[in-house]
Amino acid sequence: MNVIEINNLTKTYGKSRGIIDVSFNVEEGEVFGFIGPNGAGKSTTIRTLLSLIYPTAGSAKIFGADCIKNAPEIAKEVGYLPSEVFYYDKMKVIDVLKYSASFYKKDCSKRIEDLAEIMDLDLKKRVDDLSFGNKKKVGIVQALLHEPRLIILDEPTSGLDPLMQQKFFDLLEEENKKGATIFMSSHVLSEVQRMCTRVAIIKEGRIIKLETMSNLTENNYKKFKLEINSGIDKNHFQINGVSNLELKGNIISFLYKGNVNTILKRITEIDLKNVWIEEPSLEEIFMHYYEKEA
Repeated sequence: MNVIEINNLTKTYGKSRGIIDVSFNVEEGEVFGFIGPNGAGKSTTIRTLLSLIYPTAGSAKIFGADCIKNAPEIAKEVGYLPSEVFYYDKMKVIDVLKYSASFYKKDCSKRIEDLAEIMDLDLKKRVDDLSFGNKKKVGIVQALLHEPRLIILDEPTSGLDPLMQQKFFDLLEEENKKGATIFMSSHVLSEVQRMCTRVAIIKEGRIIKLETMSNLTENNYKKFKLEINSGIDKNHFQINGVSNLELKGNIISFLYKGNVNTILKRITEIDLKNVWIEEPSLEEIFMHYYEKEA
């Protein structure tokens, strides 16, 4: 069963681009990634899905019900974490969360305490005394306090330190094991790789690829940066699988996709001072999708 069904969803803002003909489904129990660079249309899609803004054309369904017509009923089963969270400054954290819980007609007090403990959140503090990261934790607890069947996360880890990110992902894995479907937008590839089974890639408001994570990682690129002791001929690395080759002074950098032994053999043939091998950014990884699309 599909928990989310999006059909030819379009949202335009006057002459500005929003999203164009976006279509994909998210299956029950799936952890689905929605990825692309900032400004690609991720938040617009999510806000339209949640009926916070209305589409110009197309339709979307959650739990088989129309997102616009059935928004209040759908909201009871959805937990949403926006990319930026804003609250009434003078309220205490516990009062914000109790107020949120009051909309769900069930006792969430034990759940709030448990989540606050996991996320190391002080419930007695006032909102205006919180750092950006702690406000984000309030948003996380708020999104999960009613044990929603569908969790929608928009750039969820911005503002969280690495330890909290780890705790948050552990928490999401637990919710998913209990049966929750998770839909998360991100421009951070590593978190999408860790969590998601399938991804949709959005570029300039259009979906350019729907892919399983296993296919995506098989097609993955590595980013190489080499510091050379003596001069080098750029042609040394002109082999299959190398792209974005740049030479600046004694630093050569490139992306590589293919058998890692092949490229390492080439690297061992030169006089190296230092070497860096890392995950490329999302934009770099999907360069080939973007170029193909163009």
